[in-house]
Amino acid sequence: MKSTVTACSNLAFVKYWGKKDSNLNLPLNDSISMTLSNLKTKTTAEFSDKYKKDIFVIDHITIDSNKIKKHVDRIRQLANVKMPVKVVSKNDFPNSTGLSSSASGFAALTFACINALNLNLEQRELNILSRKGSGSSCRSFYGGFVKWKYGEKDKDSFAYPINSAKHWKIVDLTIILCEQRKKIPTTSAHDLVMTSPFFQIRLNSIKEKIALCEKSIKKRDFSSLGNLTEQESLEMHAIITTSNNPIFYFNDKTIVVINKVLELRKKGLECYFSVNTGHNVHVLCTEQ
Repeated sequence: MKSTVTACSNLAFVKYWGKKDSNLNLPLNDSISMTLSNLKTKTTAEFSDKYKKDIFVIDHITIDSNKIKKHVDRIRQLANVKMPVKVVSKNDFPNSTGLSSSASGFAALTFACINALNLNLEQRELNILSRKGSGSSCRSFYGGFVKWKYGEKDKDSFAYPINSAKHWKIVDLTIILCEQRKKIPTTSAHDLVMTSPFFQIRLNSIKEKIALCEKSIKKRDFSSLGNLTEQESLEMHAIITTSNNPIFYFNDKTIVVINKVLELRKKGLECYFSVNTGHNVHVLCTEQ
């Protein structure tokens, strides 16, 4: 009862920010992302009575993780099994540094466990199940450009593809400035969003942003998509830094890269930055 799965991370143009339900990872808004073909997590899940307890090995380090255990328990309950599991997961990019390793990680974990236990779930069921482990992981079940519906209830919130990778070849340069794990997890920042005076302002304009993002992708309008992506990134961090107990994810090198992107654009090289909840930076440009 063993399976190995590889999943890719994703970059959100319109961010998933704020939760309606933390237990179910129900978001407060739709989000749209691009799957990143070269940021991968490879995960092997093996269920066997030869193990005396659950074992989780992430990037060669054995860890205790209530979050992973809780998610595996969901899957065991579906399969009606109680066997311990050994999970071995390896990222080919730094974990917990703002590159959405939880998205690829939980997508791979969910699919590996489902396969190992021979559970036959429909795509949407699998997607919803993975979302409960890590919200953004539901977007990593597809390539290309993906939309995640926020939904009013558990069964209404899932991701689906809106355009294939062949539709538009955008390049994401992943700038790894530091491999050190961030000190404050994204979940902690999510919990504070309601305390920012700017959060409701963001929600008021989110439908227009989603419509603009979809239109930009459909028309392959790089300037429109790039500007929206930058604004979304800065807006998210403005909310994080104006919440009670503000969190600062940027480091000095993050600012250097952002300024470099702005400088290159002024010189005529069109590129745009995006920073998730971490210090490393994504830079978008066209294939040429």
